[in-house]
Amino acid sequence: MRVIVVDLLSKVYHTSRGKTVEAVREASFEVAAGEILGLLGPNGAGKTTLLRMLGTIITPTSGEIVIDGRPSSTKPDDARRKIGFLSGNTKLYGRLTGRELLRYFGRLYGMDDGAIGARTQELIARLGMQEFVDRRCDTFSTGQTQRVSIARVILHDPLILILDEPTLGLDIMSSRTILDFIRAAKQRGHSIIFSTHYMTEAEALCDRIALMHQGRILALGAPSELLARTGQRDLQNAFLALVGEEAGAA
Repeated sequence: MRVIVVDLLSKVYHTSRGKTVEAVREASFEVAAGEILGLLGPNGAGKTTLLRMLGTIITPTSGEIVIDGRPSSTKPDDARRKIGFLSGNTKLYGRLTGRELLRYFGRLYGMDDGAIGARTQELIARLGMQEFVDRRCDTFSTGQTQRVSIARVILHDPLILILDEPTLGLDIMSSRTILDFIRAAKQRGHSIIFSTHYMTEAEALCDRIALMHQGRILALGAPSELLARTGQRDLQNAFLALVGEEAGAA
């Protein structure tokens, strides 16, 4: 079942100096239920812009996004209810405890207090937050902040998870907790798109990978397919080979 369909999606910015910047250029792909799609590429490749368009945070210049059978442009609020979006610069309210913050966002999602409490307890256990969830958010480490941030965006059990660099800056134990959670979400049937700089992370986690460079998806496929296509042994060298191919064709 295709949960996300992206067709020729583009985003163009016009600078104050009159220049045109094509942040994303005609991206097309699909994501099924229970599938993890990874976005790989250097800084400035267009990954975050693409994710923000999928999350209905910014409006595409052209192209279409279909969420669960309906174009997100027609009823963006309905699309947002089906999405949990974790931005790379997510902030928490420092004066609230982790539990209070989840209660606050649960009410924004329209959940009743009983459902919020039950779901909060489930996520505390699943993300290993027992030791700090009742402390104020401004006392959290980077890893603790990220765990509460993820709990916040999935509290309403969305169909789709969009995660922008979910393990960036985390220690090994925190990263493992987040990655284990993503694997479990896949098993529960969620459709997941996430960006990362870590090639080994993507190889271990993703069903398919989109390699992005200068706003374009250079290649899309299973890790094994991308390696076979380029004749390389790892994704880093596969990516470099594809960039070289594009430069040679230009």
